[in-house]
Amino acid sequence: MGGVTSSMAAKFAFFPPSPPSYKLIKDEETGILVLDPFPHRENVDVLRLPTRRGNEIVAVYVRHPMATSTLLYSHGNAADIGQMYDYSGYGQSSGKPSEQNTYADIEAAYKCLEENYGAKQENIILYGQSVGSGPTVDLATRLPRLRAVVLHSPILSGLRVMYPVKRSYWFDIYKNIDKISLVKCPVLIIHGTNDDVVDCSHGKQLWELCQEKYEPLWVKGGNHCDLELYPDYIRHLKKFISTVEKSPSRRNASRKSTDGIEQSRQSTEYFEAPRRSIDRREKPRKSTDTRDKPRKSTDTREKPRKSIDRPEKLKVHEHNKFNNIDKLEKLRTSLDQMERMERSRRSVEYHEKSRRSVDLQLEKGRKSVDWIDRIPAV
Repeated sequence: MGGVTSSMAAKFAFFPPSPPSYKLIKDEETGILVLDPFPHRENVDVLRLPTRRGNEIVAVYVRHPMATSTLLYSHGNAADIGQMYDYSGYGQSSGKPSEQNTYADIEAAYKCLEENYGAKQENIILYGQSVGSGPTVDLATRLPRLRAVVLHSPILSGLRVMYPVKRSYWFDIYKNIDKISLVKCPVLIIHGTNDDVVDCSHGKQLWELCQEKYEPLWVKGGNHCDLELYPDYIRHLKKFISTVEKSPSRRNASRKSTDGIEQSRQSTEYFEAPRRSIDRREKPRKSTDTRDKPRKSTDTREKPRKSIDRPEKLKVHEHNKFNNIDKLEKLRTSLDQMERMERSRRSVEYHEKSRRSVDLQLEKGRKSVDWIDRIPAV
């Protein structure tokens, strides 16, 4: 049953672009991997990384000579390698998309960052968008010395995006609501107030549960896939990065957290085969986009820029929104049935306990009668 429900949840959570937006080509002379149709750049490495689950994912590492932090970006459900590393089953990565595969994918990326590029945990910022918030939060719970975490239009859990459940079910995926309180570094949450894919309430509830809160950004009028078009987005993100890049002593003096600040953080073994991550980004979005041009207004959204990726995303979201209505209704019906089954199971357990209690009392009564029978008559 678990495999069936997890597979069903995966169908609603993952929408890899089909066909992929790129091809992976190996230069015969240099042996360098290149993403077609994007031109090769000297400061960009294209990689194939093995995961602990037997898949091979495609990743991109971007160097910047002045960088003091490394950003590991986990993209949303309808994008591919334009977002720095691909999940299993996305783009030219092998395997199939699933919750557990994405956990293994981000671990492989992190491992590459540490082992191949010498990145240190305390200089790494994890950035997760939409579904990408799942592997981001999961990895962050295992890295106690991370520099920071950014959650962009995050989800409370996979099931809660589709159905307003009040508690976590065993078959749900990406249960960020149960994990976010375990993240020990500063967390920035960015969410659009008009998000019609993941309601803004997801971001607000996650922010309330954070150990070390940073001033969130609720983008007024922002939807699910357009927050980068608002001037406040890049301005607030730069402010956050600047704050967390301060020396630890200065940062600790300036942080405001309801739970306080740890004086020292111990490193632990955080997974069976060390979970690591990959990648740095000059920008929090696609490397193929050029969104750093001066913006004309600080209050209103710019006119949408032409992109070969964003329209596809919007089309996929619209397509899936309408095509999955029947499936969502079936899922809701299934959930209602499971809740009734759970209540029935509890009722049976209650009566079983009552029966056992009665049996115990009867047994005690029998023993008392046997004891009285053994007393000699006077």
